[in-house]
Amino acid sequence: MDNALFTANNVWMMICTALVFFMHLGFSLLEAGLTRQKNTINILFKNLFIICGGLLVYYVIGFGLMYPGDFNGVLGFAGFGIDSPENGNLATYADGGYTYWTDFLFQGMFAATAATIVSGAVAERIKIHAFMIFSILYLAVVYPIVGSWQWGGGFLSTLGEYFGMEGGFHDFAGSTLVHSVGGWAALIVIMVLGARLGKFDANGKSKAIPGHNIPLATTGVLILWLGWFGFNGGSVLSADPALTSLVLVTTSLSAAAGGFGAFIVSSIKFKNFDVTMFMNGILGGLVGITAGADLMTPLESIGIGLISGAIVVFAVSWIDRIKLDDPVGAVAVHLFCGIWGTMAVAIFGEKAGLEQLLFQAIGVVVIGIFCSLFAYVFILLVNKTVGVRVSKREEVEGLDINEHGMDAYADFGLNDH
Repeated sequence: MDNALFTANNVWMMICTALVFFMHLGFSLLEAGLTRQKNTINILFKNLFIICGGLLVYYVIGFGLMYPGDFNGVLGFAGFGIDSPENGNLATYADGGYTYWTDFLFQGMFAATAATIVSGAVAERIKIHAFMIFSILYLAVVYPIVGSWQWGGGFLSTLGEYFGMEGGFHDFAGSTLVHSVGGWAALIVIMVLGARLGKFDANGKSKAIPGHNIPLATTGVLILWLGWFGFNGGSVLSADPALTSLVLVTTSLSAAAGGFGAFIVSSIKFKNFDVTMFMNGILGGLVGITAGADLMTPLESIGIGLISGAIVVFAVSWIDRIKLDDPVGAVAVHLFCGIWGTMAVAIFGEKAGLEQLLFQAIGVVVIGIFCSLFAYVFILLVNKTVGVRVSKREEVEGLDINEHGMDAYADFGLNDH
């Protein structure tokens, strides 16, 4: 391969890695803004922990589980740590797309993203120790094994062979492999954890608990949109001009349509212009297009985004009706829109068809069962050991003071003169 092309590919992948890293700032601001001031430090601490702990655990075990080389298609392990294969830094690695080291860092950023999804859903009432232990277990075992089934050359990538057909499950950048993996964990944990105090009244009716800083949350959403250019654009795995440009167009159009869809549906349903629904609609559109961003036309991506935005509104309402508490709408955005986006691959785009519908459905179901089972086992183990729920007093007073001994806005505005 031409050295200039290889260098361009690798530089693009490193830029995308930086953009995906930047998404963690977006998640931090979104979660902090949509929750109460007294829990801001807790939100920030969890997000910092996810980046640090996620990268380390992905180095120790995750990368070897996710990319085991030749294996039985279900479970394999290439070994602990990372060690560049022969000629790993040259253009022979990954068909000249990028170096081994860039590969690890890019994939490590994806791994941390899956755990971040759980952080927002469990906000304001989970013990920090419980969250840290659960996150490490989930990132060490569940995320990389599921990833190996598709991106590591496992059985989902060649699913058609089991039915005498060609092809297999398709998830370009992780509607299921990243977002639904995080979404299933979030759903299971909030079921075990229970709702925040005051979220539901004596009759079971949901009560709004407003976030303390909507401008902060909006900033987080816009940062996430920008970061998604790396999330989806980097999943091309090269700087291929045509495909990279198409992916960025479909990603942006779906995000815009998702925001528009949620805005329209929520304004009809709730008779107001809810900016938080607008924000989550944008994120829903981003999650929805992620599985098929490489396959869709611009018009198809708009359709996927509009439906994603509508799904967010109805999913948030349904989660409230079954008395689950998700402060930031993570389950609606990442799980529901992740499933929709994965199935949309078989409805729109180049691979649309009944055979692909079968492959996508199998992937969604198998991954859903696996993630839910392990998330349930892990959270029960954590609950039996350190416990998962803070005390009523700690929840009322706030996690910042009780678990971190500080205030996010200490003396703000009190000592100006």
